[in-house]
Amino acid sequence: MTRGRFDAPLTSWFESRGWKPAPFQRKVWRHWIEGRSGLLVTPTGSGKTLAAFGGTLLGALGSGAPARPSSRLRLLWITPLRALAADTVRALREPIAALDLPWTVAMRTGDASARDRRLARQGAAEVLVTTPESLALLLSHADMAERFSGLDGIVVDEWHELLGSKRGVLLQLGLARLRALAPGARIWGLSATLGNLEEARDVLLPHDPDAPIVRAGRTRPLKLETLLPAPGERFPWAGHLGLSQIGRVMDVLKNARTTLFFTNTRAQAELWHRALESVWLDDPSTLALHHGSLDPELRAAAEQGLRDGTVRCVVATSSLDLGVDFPTVDQVLQLGSPKGMARLLQRAGRARHRPGESGHIICVPTHALELAEYAAVRRALAAGRIEAREPPRLSLDVLAQHCVTLALGGGFDAETLFAEVRGTHAFAALSAEQWQTVLAFIVRGGAALENYPDFRRVEQDAQGIFRVTDAQIARRHRLSVGTITSDGSVRVQYLRGGTLGSVEEGFISRMRPGDHFHFAGRALEFVRMDTMTAYVRAAGRRAAGVPHWQGGRMPLSTELGAEVEAVLSGPQDSPEMKRLAPLLDLHRKLSALPGPETLLAEFLAMREGRHLFLYPFAGRATHEGLAALLALRWGRVAPNSFSYAVNDYGLVLKAEAAIDIDADTLSTLFAEGDLVGDLRESLNLGELSRRQFRDIARVAGLLPPSLPGRAARSVRQLQASSGLLFDVLKRYDPGHILLAQAEREVFESGLDVRRLAATLVRCRDKRIDLHRPATLTPLSFPLWTEAIRGQLSTEDWTTRVRRAAERLERRYG
Repeated sequence: MTRGRFDAPLTSWFESRGWKPAPFQRKVWRHWIEGRSGLLVTPTGSGKTLAAFGGTLLGALGSGAPARPSSRLRLLWITPLRALAADTVRALREPIAALDLPWTVAMRTGDASARDRRLARQGAAEVLVTTPESLALLLSHADMAERFSGLDGIVVDEWHELLGSKRGVLLQLGLARLRALAPGARIWGLSATLGNLEEARDVLLPHDPDAPIVRAGRTRPLKLETLLPAPGERFPWAGHLGLSQIGRVMDVLKNARTTLFFTNTRAQAELWHRALESVWLDDPSTLALHHGSLDPELRAAAEQGLRDGTVRCVVATSSLDLGVDFPTVDQVLQLGSPKGMARLLQRAGRARHRPGESGHIICVPTHALELAEYAAVRRALAAGRIEAREPPRLSLDVLAQHCVTLALGGGFDAETLFAEVRGTHAFAALSAEQWQTVLAFIVRGGAALENYPDFRRVEQDAQGIFRVTDAQIARRHRLSVGTITSDGSVRVQYLRGGTLGSVEEGFISRMRPGDHFHFAGRALEFVRMDTMTAYVRAAGRRAAGVPHWQGGRMPLSTELGAEVEAVLSGPQDSPEMKRLAPLLDLHRKLSALPGPETLLAEFLAMREGRHLFLYPFAGRATHEGLAALLALRWGRVAPNSFSYAVNDYGLVLKAEAAIDIDADTLSTLFAEGDLVGDLRESLNLGELSRRQFRDIARVAGLLPPSLPGRAARSVRQLQASSGLLFDVLKRYDPGHILLAQAEREVFESGLDVRRLAATLVRCRDKRIDLHRPATLTPLSFPLWTEAIRGQLSTEDWTTRVRRAAERLERRYG
């Protein structure tokens, strides 16, 4: 078959649109026709959807085979985001209609319509777009095995977003099951650039180590611009939301037809939407809000407004990060630091999502030191550096959930499933003993729980097949499928009207009837709470708070942290560093600038105590473990009581009693020693494990949700239940697999012991540059604000920080 013939039907359609297939698209089509799987690495806006879908279309056009009644489903398209799923459905329907294929495209996600859910369950569609969680739900139905058996292919979109999480582990297990049901199906992953592409390919395709990695050629050009403060302008050092920039932001918004304004948290999105609304001169309907806690209809309306150009600006979070196609978007704004190159590239790709166009992103700093992070991003992008995503291993809670899913979906043979599971990257090292422990857990709950019927979920029948036979257990399991855990959510609904979305129970539990808050871009008055629904009415536009969600802080990546350290001591040649130069000159006068060869330490004797500031630039999570470790070791040298605070740049240790330290003593604190043993001693490992256990117990099915029609359990009740389970297992079954996993995850994910060990070595190998400044420095001030956050005072934290900042800015600004 010659190159000019095999893709002729699709090429003709491209030409009718004025397009020409890119070389990488043709390459993927050829691999697909030849029956090969692989990984496509391509920037946003380059045509990846048609590259992945083209092989399926060519197969259908070339074969002319009729739809197969018993296995009509040909292509399964898996995506990590619901917004991306809806957009993908539209993108796939276009060529199907243009090529006159009698195919149906259905969607099965949390936002799917009743019609789409029915089509998915009945297998009455040739193409199904779904998420990892909805795929697991489908696998819990016995009749889906036949539906999936005729699959020609599986596409995993935005694979890099799933790779490093338990959602990716759940998907690995689902793909292993699909490979068993449809051995001939091709599997293609679509990914942005990663620092570990080969590993990403191997995790997706462990059965095919020689699978090709197809790259889309040159990287899409990216223009990065920063809204810089004016020369001489007082700009906050720390602790702000960037609302002082609203005038510059509005000037930028006026100059573009359509803008996506990204924030890093949902609370920031709500606050900035409210601020923009107060100065918005256009029709209010042209300003929209988008984040994951909003009602699907509100999100869909914002997305449609972007598509048809009726919305001029959408304030969004990561809910619109990924490959949603909005060709009308002219520019992207990023509020605050992106905390990593991959996230910035992903968001920049949302602008000018048109073939041949370059990306454009405008960065909006919220305080001065974020200018250094933008300069670091420039440096990293120029060098082509980007973060790796580390895939989890041996997540036994996810494996237990998957086993119950398959026991519900027709049952499984233990020996066969063991081999299937070990064929995944996540469980390649699973031992026979661990496998038997997982089986015992889903059958009996473990030694301490085997006398409680609720924990006996799976039974083994006379033929040795593991099945779920209890209808109530089946319903509870299907309600709890997935690995996304968060605090209990409360639906927000008008007294007379529609639903706005959901907020965390912890926020709404502090509200009293008559209290006001802002949510979904609206001013609301809280009326009452009833069965996990907060009823509200519209309120006047007076000052009120916004909900805050847990897990909002994004950590600085290792790669970007190293770049920040480098730009602070390097030439001040970027626009951001030129504007930051006066602040860095001040820091140099008071202390010294950090650098790759030195570890900057600052020791201050202040009224609140002695403060030791250190700047390893290793990220918040690593600094958390490092601070506890150094406090323990310093206390061994000179007994004292210590408290600490951290940020992405460094840490501060505060000693209660008078104490001093020199560079030689400080260097001894970075000795390798018994790292794990010292961490056990310095941290409340039991409490950390207890917190981690709560999420693990949810995933594994020990904390099933309430059934529909029954009162939902509150967060406090869930915490009590998980705490009780933790204590029972600790006392009566200390070897339980989930206890061991909780401690392992604390070390591997929470504290990231490998990164902590590497940071210790890096600090030990540097020359310690110890200074004793007379006052707080630009780098130490943000850490000091973190340190006083939890102190008792009759003033609120914001007032104290603002007063201190104004005092320093008057003195040195």
